[in-house]
Amino acid sequence: MNQLLSKTFLWMFVGLLVTFLTGCIVSINENMLLSIFGGPIFWLIIILEFALVIFFSARVHKMKPLTAKICFLLYSFVSGLTFSSVFVGFEVSSVMYVFLIAAVVFAIFGALGFLTNIDLNKISVYLLMGLFAIIICCFINLFLLDTTFDLIISIIALLIFFGFTAYDIQKLKMLSNAGIDNEVVAINGAFQLYLDFINIFLHLLSIIGDSRD
Repeated sequence: MNQLLSKTFLWMFVGLLVTFLTGCIVSINENMLLSIFGGPIFWLIIILEFALVIFFSARVHKMKPLTAKICFLLYSFVSGLTFSSVFVGFEVSSVMYVFLIAAVVFAIFGALGFLTNIDLNKISVYLLMGLFAIIICCFINLFLLDTTFDLIISIIALLIFFGFTAYDIQKLKMLSNAGIDNEVVAINGAFQLYLDFINIFLHLLSIIGDSRD
């Protein structure tokens, strides 16, 4: 595995570590939980998450390496604040079990993206359209609170992020084969794969995770 892929996976791991540690620390601090989920701060954090995704995606290629790293770590930290609900709402053993499943599935579809000769760029538009549809459906279900609808959303979302995982890995492989070894490209790749993994994990957890009583 060349330097670009190595850097990408290293930074992806760092981002996941920041998110999981932040979520774990917040989940055992009752005052922090009440501050985040007991008032308008929760919605401010959600808005900040979306703002960081949009800003990072739009500006990453114009950023200096240090700025890109700071933005990625900041997003990982902010995501960890809301991620704390996972440790509160689900059994820790279930969280770890689903994490392992997500890691295996991620690795499988990542390998497919790396090994296939099919140009996955052709399906990227459909994946993006599906992602927007899922976001809209999730927003609608905030008001409906329909568990069956939520299950359907999670299953479709999993298929979409399986596709994104393969596509993002193939894109990195192509950049790698082109001789590109750039810190910003590695951070951007890590950010995309981080989002793929987190979404696979969360949707798997909503389907097969064991909730706390």
